[in-house]
Amino acid sequence: MTSIRKIELPVPGIEQLQIEALDEGYNFIETLLEDWNSGENRFDAPGEILCGHFDQGQIIAVGGLNCDPFAADPEVGRIRRVYVRQAWRNRGIGRALVAALVTEARQHFRCVRLRAENASAACLYERLGFAPIVNTDATHIMTFEQK
Repeated sequence: MTSIRKIELPVPGIEQLQIEALDEGYNFIETLLEDWNSGENRFDAPGEILCGHFDQGQIIAVGGLNCDPFAADPEVGRIRRVYVRQAWRNRGIGRALVAALVTEARQHFRCVRLRAENASAACLYERLGFAPIVNTDATHIMTFEQK
């Protein structure tokens, strides 16, 4: 079973995760760190969480859930800053991470949106039940049944 847990930055290995993301052309881990350090986004508002997966004490996957800053609706969540280091991909870690974020989102939001950065990510999200959408702020959405 893949262990996903709530985290607060900094954590061991975050620098290597950031370097790998930048090497792949993704700057959103850098944004995650800048926003955390400035206090702009610490995933600490109601319903928000930052999670990670560790291997031998080093973070190798990260992802967060926020109230969607693009939606202007407090009932819309957003999964963001999801990244799994290359050597750990295709082991179910990304799936477990996103599933944990969706479980959290169901408790707080009517739906959750995200932006897939590449085709592989889009396929993962769609396998997990996200539907593609045409929107300037998001590529996928998952709507939850109301209780």
